[in-house]
Amino acid sequence: MSEPAQPGRRAVVLVTGLSGAGKASILRTLEDLGFETVDNPPLTILEELVTDGATPIAIGVDARSRGFEAAEVRAALEKLRARDDIAASLVFATAEEAVLLRRFSETRRRHPLAPGGPLGSRVAEGIAREAAMLAPLAEAADVVVDTSELPLPELRRLIERRFRPTGAAGLDIAILSFGYPRGIPREADLVLDVRFLRNPHYDAALRPQTGKDQAVAAFVEADPDFVPFWGRMTGLLDLLLPRYVAEGKKYLTIAFGCTGGRHRSVLVAERLAAHLTARGWRVDVIHRELARAPVEPGTGASHAGREALAPSS
Repeated sequence: MSEPAQPGRRAVVLVTGLSGAGKASILRTLEDLGFETVDNPPLTILEELVTDGATPIAIGVDARSRGFEAAEVRAALEKLRARDDIAASLVFATAEEAVLLRRFSETRRRHPLAPGGPLGSRVAEGIAREAAMLAPLAEAADVVVDTSELPLPELRRLIERRFRPTGAAGLDIAILSFGYPRGIPREADLVLDVRFLRNPHYDAALRPQTGKDQAVAAFVEADPDFVPFWGRMTGLLDLLLPRYVAEGKKYLTIAFGCTGGRHRSVLVAERLAAHLTARGWRVDVIHRELARAPVEPGTGASHAGREALAPSS
């Protein structure tokens, strides 16, 4: 795996992945971070692109690239990783087949590898072909981003946290709250289930509020098991985080889940962020469900409030 760019080394990010999974959105985010961006150049000029200049550069590579062969892209990536003047990494965007099918259906765009035949079967076959073609790159990726349940603002934030210039060594920590009905976040390194704590959902006065509100915080923290849980959890993390740094880990995502992702997990995430920030750690907090419509337990995921990723990306 590659390391973040060091002084004197040019950051080079290759971006690839399945059509409709968010590759163009990732490139746009990197461009906003100050990267020069080039989408689908001929592979024969790849080395020339990264050698000419000092500005960080992001290059989109996929099945539409002239002369595309996954094995050749991997070989080129390894050559870049071996260079002393470049810090190279590979980002792979993916999504579940059903999500990709829905995105193509909504926009009526043609899949670049789809054959002739009925629209649905054409897209499904194109997705399968592309997934098989790109599998070697997914295996070689430094960062795999699954956008199946990832709203566009959260995708941007994930890429910004991974590639923004920090100017400092250490560990970047993301603390994420989520609701189990929408699934465990795939980017999480550590996941803690806080559904054992008292649930404010069943208090009519607290239900419309969130874990950021003091009344909800007081309710959850009044649970007799909260204090021992908090002490043991923070004690464990206070032990682990310096060890992660010593081992060279650069990024860590800690996720807290509860039933709806709006009360208990939010409260614990906020409290942990304050705890770690006070100890000098760099921390981002992401509340996955707060920007979305609430999901009643047992009803499954709603897509309300999500910003879609178009298949052109």
